[in-house]
Amino acid sequence: MEILFWLSLFVVFYTFLGYGIVLYVLVRIRRALKGRRLAPGVDQEFPTLTLIIAAYNEEGIIEEKIKNTLELSYPAGKLKLIFITDGSSDRTPQIVSAYKQIKLMHTPARSGKILAVHRAMHEVDSEVVVYTDANTFLNREALLLIARHYADPTVGAVSGEKRVMQDVVSDATAGEGFYWKYESTLKKWDSELYSVVGAAGELFSVRRSLYKEVEPDTILDDFMISMRIAQQGYRIIYEPDAYASELSSENIQEELKRKVRIAAGGIQSILRLPALLNPFNHPMLSFQYISHRVLRWTITPFLMILALILNILIVARGGGWFYGLILAAQFSFYTLALAGWILETRKIKVKALFVPYYFCVMNYAVIAGIRRYIKGSQSAAWDKAKRKSA
Repeated sequence: MEILFWLSLFVVFYTFLGYGIVLYVLVRIRRALKGRRLAPGVDQEFPTLTLIIAAYNEEGIIEEKIKNTLELSYPAGKLKLIFITDGSSDRTPQIVSAYKQIKLMHTPARSGKILAVHRAMHEVDSEVVVYTDANTFLNREALLLIARHYADPTVGAVSGEKRVMQDVVSDATAGEGFYWKYESTLKKWDSELYSVVGAAGELFSVRRSLYKEVEPDTILDDFMISMRIAQQGYRIIYEPDAYASELSSENIQEELKRKVRIAAGGIQSILRLPALLNPFNHPMLSFQYISHRVLRWTITPFLMILALILNILIVARGGGWFYGLILAAQFSFYTLALAGWILETRKIKVKALFVPYYFCVMNYAVIAGIRRYIKGSQSAAWDKAKRKSA
C-alpha cells in the first residue's frame, strides 16, 4: 500500500512540477554543451504564406478580427488571406465578403472545422500556412516572427503563444491565465531542448509540403496536424513573441466545457499516435510527449484520487506522523479548492483560491473527457465556450 501511495504521489508530482524541473536541467545542460538555440533574424527572405481563419457565426467580432488581420505585417505580395465561414447562419459571410483582399470560402452546410480547413488547404499554394481562430487577436509582427523559423530546414511547424486577457478576469477563470503562463514556460524549454509537443489552435503554422489531412472526426485537429509532422522527423518550434490574445471563458462552467472537449480529444490523439509511445522511434520526442501530455491526459487525475484514498488508509492504520502531515497537506489543498468553488457560485472574489480550484477543475475535466470519449458522445464539431465581454 505504501509503495503504491509513493508511486502515485511521484507520478502526480512529476506530471505537474517534476517534468518542469527535469526539463529545466536538461535545457541548461544542452546550453552548456551546444549553446542556446538562436532564432533566425527578421532580415531575411520570407516564404510565401497563407493565413487561414475559420469563423462560425462570429458576426459580433468578425469586423474586429478582419481589422486586426489586415494590420498584420508581412512582405507585400507574399501573403494571402482565407476566411472559411462554412455553416454560418448569421451575417459573418456577408461581412467578410465586403473585403476584396480576403478570399471567402463558404458553404451553407456545417461539416466541422477540420473538413473546412481541409477544403481550404486545396486552395493553398504557399510555402507556409498559418491558422488562427476568429475570436483571437494577433500582435502586428506575429506572422514575421513565425515565418522566420522556416529558414531552418529541420522545422516543420511553429506554434505561437496563447494569452488570456487578464484585465477582464474576475472569477475562477483567472486560473486559466496562470495555467497558460506556466505552460508557456514549459513550451519554451520543450522547444529549446528539441520540440514542442503539439500546437495550440489559437495560432500555429505548418510547412505546406508536410501537411497531412487528419480524420474528419478528429477532435484536436491542431494537435494531430502538428504531431503528425513531428512524426516525420521535423521539430515544432514555440515562438512566444507571436501571440494570440483572447478573453477568458465567461465562467468556470464554460471553461469546464472546453477542458472536457480537450481531454476527450487528448485520449483520441493518444490512441491515434501509438508510434510516439515507443521511445526507440523518436527518443526525445517520446520523452517530451509522454511527460508533458500523455500522463496528464490519462493516469495522473486518477492517481490523485488514489493517493488521497491510500493516504487516508495508511494514516488510519497508524502510518505515523509523516503520513499524517502529507494527508493534512492534501486535505488543505482540496479544502481551498472547495472553498473556491463555493465562493465562485456566490460570486465572491478571492484570487488566492482561483489556482487550486482551477487545478481541480482541470483534472476533473480529464476524467469527464475520458468518459465522454469512451461513450462516443464527443462531437468533432466545436461547441464554442462563451467568452467574457471586453
